[in-house]
Amino acid sequence: MEHIFTLLHVVMAILNFSRTNGTFCSLQGEPVYPQLSKEGDIMVGAILPFHSGWEITDLSYSVRPPPVKCTSLDFRAFQFSQSLIYAIEEINNSSSLLPGVSLGYKIYDTCSSVAMGVREAMALVNGNENSDLNEPCSKPTQAQAIIGETYSSASIAIANSVGPLGVPMISHYSTCECLSDKRKYPTFLRTIPSDYYQSRALAEMVKHFGWTWVGAIRTDDAYGNSGMAAFTEAAKQLGICLEYSLAFYRTFSEEKVLRIIQQIKSSTSRVIVGFLDTWELEMLVHVLFEHNVTGYQWVGTEAWIINPALAKLDKYNILQGSIGLAIAKTTVTGIKDFILDINPLKSVGSGIFTEFWEALFQCTYTKPNVSEDTPVCTGKEKLSGVENTFTDLSLMPIFSNVYKGIYAVAHTLHDLLGCTQTCPTKKQPDPLTFLQHLKSVNFKTKDGEDVFFDKNGDPPAKYDIINWQTTKEHQYEFVTVGLYDSTLPSHNRLVVNVASVLWAQNSNQVPRSVCSESCPPGTRKAVQKGKPICCFDCIPCAEGEISNITDSIKCEQCHQDYWSNPHRDECVKKEIEFLSYEETMGILLTAVSIIGALTTIIIAIIFFKYKDTPIVKANNSELSFLLLFSLALCFLCSLTFIGQPSDWSCVLRHTAFGIIFVLCISCVLGKTIVVLMAFRATLPGSNVMKWFGPPQQRLSVLAFTLIQVLICVIWLATSPPFPFKNLKRYKEKIILECHLGSNVGFWAVLGYIGLLALFCFVLAFLARKLPDNFNEAKFITFSMLIFCAVWITFIPAYVSSPGKFTVAVEIFAILASSFGTLFCIFLPKCYIIILKPEKNTKKQMMGKVSVK
Repeated sequence: MEHIFTLLHVVMAILNFSRTNGTFCSLQGEPVYPQLSKEGDIMVGAILPFHSGWEITDLSYSVRPPPVKCTSLDFRAFQFSQSLIYAIEEINNSSSLLPGVSLGYKIYDTCSSVAMGVREAMALVNGNENSDLNEPCSKPTQAQAIIGETYSSASIAIANSVGPLGVPMISHYSTCECLSDKRKYPTFLRTIPSDYYQSRALAEMVKHFGWTWVGAIRTDDAYGNSGMAAFTEAAKQLGICLEYSLAFYRTFSEEKVLRIIQQIKSSTSRVIVGFLDTWELEMLVHVLFEHNVTGYQWVGTEAWIINPALAKLDKYNILQGSIGLAIAKTTVTGIKDFILDINPLKSVGSGIFTEFWEALFQCTYTKPNVSEDTPVCTGKEKLSGVENTFTDLSLMPIFSNVYKGIYAVAHTLHDLLGCTQTCPTKKQPDPLTFLQHLKSVNFKTKDGEDVFFDKNGDPPAKYDIINWQTTKEHQYEFVTVGLYDSTLPSHNRLVVNVASVLWAQNSNQVPRSVCSESCPPGTRKAVQKGKPICCFDCIPCAEGEISNITDSIKCEQCHQDYWSNPHRDECVKKEIEFLSYEETMGILLTAVSIIGALTTIIIAIIFFKYKDTPIVKANNSELSFLLLFSLALCFLCSLTFIGQPSDWSCVLRHTAFGIIFVLCISCVLGKTIVVLMAFRATLPGSNVMKWFGPPQQRLSVLAFTLIQVLICVIWLATSPPFPFKNLKRYKEKIILECHLGSNVGFWAVLGYIGLLALFCFVLAFLARKLPDNFNEAKFITFSMLIFCAVWITFIPAYVSSPGKFTVAVEIFAILASSFGTLFCIFLPKCYIIILKPEKNTKKQMMGKVSVK
């Protein structure tokens, strides 16, 4: 309707302009006049909505539309106008600010109509003369600056109109973030923070209370749409999701409103962010009650969160427990008393004063067409007995914003006019010059508050956090429970005393409003397909991964030396596994090794005690003692495989094992050769023993052993064994083992031992049928058979055994082969020495020797 009304005026203006000379100024359309005015040397304009509506006129396009008839008087605009008048009167009475210059004002009523606001802005720029003046159109503007409008939609239209003319406009209540765009609105400034900050403050507050799943309702105009867009962006950055975002306006059809109600009722979120004007919310509260939409936690903006009229209208407790942002409390000394003094209004606006008086005191000056119950106004009614919006001064921060806007104009004029003891001129400055100085103005109010504008024409953002609470008398009160200051570091901006908040349904518990419950440590969030990021499933972290915070979006991989605990919320040191002396297997193997070494020593003692007996002499006592010594070392070298691997133990275990076993096999090989040579020596005419006497025996053992020493030296010189953390075999634990360094070196050592053992086995096998009493070859055959069997089975067992069992297999092979050699070669002799001494004679040793 407003757009049609504006279009008609534009068309008529074009028609009228076509009939006039474009060089001169002529008023287009009907003149508009201020509701409140006072003359001064320099004029300040103001545009306020004294009425909240207007009557729809005949728009048949057959006649010129009549003037707009305003309805529903709004006392808030009168409070704003009183604040403006108070500031101007204070400035005019000041001897330090603009001395000798008086400020005047013209305050217009927009009737909450955007079109009316634009017309009145043009009147403040051009004047209201309704005749050709034959004056250039470049004459100065009628007003130095415009205070207003209250609402963002009207401010946008007015700022678009006066912006190209360079006329400054200072709003006390228009918060739309869009107005900070200086490319579109170069002359717009304001003394109230932008919704840019309010939206982010609301988002931070919602996040602070843990609400990640919320609904949103906005006024379907520039204020609501722009504010909600900024809130949505800020909420997204903080991980907050909007289940729905609905537009609402007072002119919506019933069908459209019902769709909104149905969407709210079907939602799962329990928190509603309301970016609404008071009038829209008043209507919405009634509709919500009619459809039993109660129990929601409302989050409000400064537009309605401290509105007592709305609180009184909410008889059904729809908004009970609401929490939101309000402009930070400020004080202006003397302004309260001035606002409640009606005389200034009476003296400067007689036209609207009668309507104001009748609405204020609920009386009438004229009886016709009025209910008989309505009293007649006497003109002597006392404001002390009235309790309504006009007497409610809860919007003191907004009154202060009007006050600061006037003082910003005054301080700018004071600087531009070069005022000291007095102002040398009363001439109105050029608008563009005035605007540039106004943007950089910086002063303190009489109560010590700093006033300045940033590069976008906005003041710093400071908000009180307000909570609607119900008293024992079932009356609402607005309790300050925190604050938000955008000038502070981000982590200190928001402060809330949660304990003092009373939530919806008079609950002391913070409401829950989430799409999915938080994921505990040990899990990660996985977004549900086709849903917002706030709707997710909690997936347990995989093995080796953890999350140690709530609502983690990913699981962190533990360091290679660490593993996740059973709850997957902490990385713990991996268990280090090696064959230890403390564990059962280690104890058993150690005990067997020591028993083997002791057994060997006992046998050596027995042999030493009976060294002069035939059985000891007949079996080459020197090689026997060397073999017993090497077997003792074999048993003891297995101990180097037990315990935590170190640099020295890794080198020692493999090289000592290789050299000692070669020494052992060399001795057995020597004994086998001696048996063969001894048998050959019994043949007539044979003198073979002189070729393999004791010196040759010692030399052969030394030569065979030196070859193994050489192999070990080459192995250690090229790539020696070293301690190694095996992280691949098991994920959850570390196998501490000795890395071979060079596999070739290790298998060369084993191969050489196997080669000697095989050679020894073949020789012993060939000598097995020699005379029994003299022959120990068959015992050597058995020992080598056991030795070869053990080490052949060792290879696959060694390769396939996991962790510490690899070492255990190697120790077992050492012990088994050592015991096999010890028992097969020496146990029969010990049996004869101890239990059958009668057989331990030379006769018995040679008794069955026969030569074929």
